[in-house]
Amino acid sequence: MSSDLEKLRRTAKLLKKACMRGDADALRRLRSVVPAPKKPLHADFLHVIAVEEGHECWPKLKLALETAGMTRSGRAKRLRSALYHGQTWVTERLLGADPALAHFDLAIELALYDLEAVEVRIGADPSLAIAETHGRTPLLHLCFSKYHTSADVPADRILAIAELLRQHGANPNESYAEEPGSEHRLSALYGAVGHADNMPVAEWLLRHGANPDDNESLYHAVELNHTEGLKLLCRHGVNPARTNALARALDFDRIEPVRILLEHGADPNEGLHHHHPGGQPPVTFTTLHQAARRGRSGAFAELLLSFGADATALWRGRSAYALACLYGNRDFARVLEEAGFGEELDPGAAILASCADGAQPQRSVRGMELGSEDRKLVVRIAGTQDALPQIKSLIEAGLNPDEADEMKLTALHVAGWNGRVDQVDYLMAQGADLTHRNRHGGDAIGTVIHGAEFAPRSDGADHVACARLLLEAGARFPAEDMEATGSEEMADFLSDWREEHGAAPLSS
Repeated sequence: MSSDLEKLRRTAKLLKKACMRGDADALRRLRSVVPAPKKPLHADFLHVIAVEEGHECWPKLKLALETAGMTRSGRAKRLRSALYHGQTWVTERLLGADPALAHFDLAIELALYDLEAVEVRIGADPSLAIAETHGRTPLLHLCFSKYHTSADVPADRILAIAELLRQHGANPNESYAEEPGSEHRLSALYGAVGHADNMPVAEWLLRHGANPDDNESLYHAVELNHTEGLKLLCRHGVNPARTNALARALDFDRIEPVRILLEHGADPNEGLHHHHPGGQPPVTFTTLHQAARRGRSGAFAELLLSFGADATALWRGRSAYALACLYGNRDFARVLEEAGFGEELDPGAAILASCADGAQPQRSVRGMELGSEDRKLVVRIAGTQDALPQIKSLIEAGLNPDEADEMKLTALHVAGWNGRVDQVDYLMAQGADLTHRNRHGGDAIGTVIHGAEFAPRSDGADHVACARLLLEAGARFPAEDMEATGSEEMADFLSDWREEHGAAPLSS
């Protein structure tokens, strides 16, 4: 299978090179699939090959080749994964090729909400209702399934399965370790609320005694594009203290979840109690500081103040008003000022605040005493769209482009992880360190490659272009990252680079 896939990848590369030479037949093949006005990306050439091979797209061709070489057990494992992650087309493809796979085991029948099949298995052996398979108990397989997002399955059917399991000993508070051996566990309630967005199941769990204070569900409920889960947890007495839910809600430009949390007793002055399983250091600041630096509008400031947010509180020596000025959040600062919480900024902060519009700074902060957060302003705003003018102005004012945050990420790392080509180009021109390694061990090129797979998709992001800039500037060739990346476009670019340039940097 892998050799067939590699042959097709090479065919796509040859098609790309032929198109770049202006070969008429290659261009005809490309334009028969990709509209002419569109500048073709690497993925477009893969798409052409997939269509020519009789598939709708490259991922479906890849799946067909992968599953063709799998054992039936391997295909069942892939189906369980697809049901867990909500990969509808993978589920349809696997079941279309082998309908009997739907009854391979109890875990699959649960994830497909097959009530009759589950009744037969539990009837034959009631102990299966609580027996762990593939790392999770039956109730967890049910709660973490995303199949309901693509299939027209009545909620009553899903709840009937949950009730059947409960009658045979299943506990609504069941959970499983996020990683093997980890103490951090994910509950059935989190599966229904934060993972699968299945509110009927979440409500059923809560009615039957699920603990809403599982240190996960409330935090992730604010990430949903609706407030149903948040309201449900509040009705069942969730305690928002020390959950970070209010701070997380302020990451999004949606005021209603913030209002609901405050009305339910969330403390706007509690600060952020952040514990990250990956070891990220704790950070503590008030919700006013969080809202100011996240670019929230003045309406958020008014809401937080109305619930008693302390505008005089300092975080790393800065008030929320000062932070809003430093980040260029003028609407937020205006509300605080009108409420009597404005202040005259010290000379260093005033200079940095004047950089928010990207204007040429009138003075330099070199030699001035700055707070740790002031010095980190470049890395804090890096990676966000349209931040380059402010980044330029801040560096021209004297901030160090290599200043690192708590995870030892520099602005170059953050910009590269987010695929911001303009920022990467500028920061490299300022002499940013290509070899600096962050707390995860990644250097600039490794961080870009990681971002190609895991960064949120956003307009204008181009991780391949960032990687090209770094390699052209003499960054090491990331052979181990190329082998590990899940981004096919990045892997193919690096493979092409190695073929053309070798594994050594250009400067060697």
